[in-house]
Amino acid sequence: MTMSGESRPRVFLVIVDESPEMRAAFRYAARRAHSTGGRVALLHVIHPPESQHWRAMEELMRAEQREEAEQMLGPLSAQLKELTGSPPVVHIREGEPAAEILAQIDEDPSISVLVLAASIDPAGPGPLVSMMSNRLVGKLRVPLIIVPGGLSDAEIDRVS
Repeated sequence: MTMSGESRPRVFLVIVDESPEMRAAFRYAARRAHSTGGRVALLHVIHPPESQHWRAMEELMRAEQREEAEQMLGPLSAQLKELTGSPPVVHIREGEPAAEILAQIDEDPSISVLVLAASIDPAGPGPLVSMMSNRLVGKLRVPLIIVPGGLSDAEIDRVS
């Protein structure tokens, strides 16, 4: 609820990366947003380029990374609009992923849930889920939902 007593739509934050399990978090957030009248926010974190001797080269690398991020986010945004009826809020940040995720959540009061998906790899749930659940969950101001990465779209639809 806002200060005036009005409730704001829930915003589900999904971290966009190239992991196969990201699809499960994306689908879950889209379905929950649709069923609750909420929205989805997408965050892609760009790793900063290695320090270069030439500033122009570093800036070119940053521009290329941003363009790649926009190319990744474009189709996902279109898919979200189709699934939820509204376009997502899109964020691109540069830095260390955990710090940037926490910063985005702290800076954007509209975010109400962080949705991640766990890897089905026997080695563990994946680096982002491990880091967020082991070291940073206590620093979050919003709930963390972890979706099993191996769920099919039909299974996600049933539970969301």
